[in-house]
Amino acid sequence: MFDPRNATRSPATQRIYACYAIAYTVVDVAAAVLFVIGSILFFRESTTNTGTWLFLIGSILFGVRPCISLAREWHLLRIGDYGDLAAEA
Repeated sequence: MFDPRNATRSPATQRIYACYAIAYTVVDVAAAVLFVIGSILFFRESTTNTGTWLFLIGSILFGVRPCISLAREWHLLRIGDYGDLAAEA
């Protein structure tokens, strides 16, 4: 797992890697946007509650990022050549 060569072993692994990279980036941008909007909402007392929720959701999204990486590696491992993995170990 987490071998950079896994992403380029075949066209299928390249496609899988690209899809997970897009998901990772979307989650990363969404989390950052929620943090910025949450920060802006803290300037007014009337919107502090909403800002707090956006911070919470952004924090959860930052926690999703490593889960996406782990899911990608697991997916690549499942479709990989197990003979090569055994030989490398």
